[in-house]
Amino acid sequence: MGIQERRARQKQSIREEILDAARALFVKEGYENVSIRKIADKIEYAPGTIYLYFRDKAEILEQVSEETFSKLEKKMEAINEDPSNPLACLQRGLRTYVQFGIDNPNHYIVTFIQAKQHPHDDSRPHAGERCFDCLRDAVRRCIDAGQLNCEDVEEVSQALWAGVHGVTTLLVTACSFPFIEHSRLIDRMVHILIEGIRKR
Repeated sequence: MGIQERRARQKQSIREEILDAARALFVKEGYENVSIRKIADKIEYAPGTIYLYFRDKAEILEQVSEETFSKLEKKMEAINEDPSNPLACLQRGLRTYVQFGIDNPNHYIVTFIQAKQHPHDDSRPHAGERCFDCLRDAVRRCIDAGQLNCEDVEEVSQALWAGVHGVTTLLVTACSFPFIEHSRLIDRMVHILIEGIRKR
């Protein structure tokens, strides 16, 4: 391995350390209560080191959010590429969204709850918008196939997202409500959402 490659790997490793530390602190203490110094202390670097990789705390939050959305986007795109029954694919996509949140609770909290309170830089494309486009595409496929009882893609997409986001948020934020077994709850929620729009 050459010197340049070694340095590049080291820089990437430090960058990931910063993001991991920031993500954990954002969840534990809340975005507003975390400073660059706290992030630096957690990984035992000088605060100035953080600024070599990120201009400020907002950019760190934005990057955490972008990486999370990108992972979810890949899963949703794979489902949308399935040529089988569009409504079944939509149902699978909704279930995948919730499971992604449960499997990645810290990512979900930072990205879908905290980051929403701190808008990203609109001058650059955001993976979150592309994720929602995947949902729109899935809904549009169902409408084109004559499987839905409505034709407003945006209305249906927003309603479906509100439903799955709601149950995901409740399950990943350690809500004290005595929920039934999570898999049963998710399956019932997705079933209700799909049945509410399915053409009879």
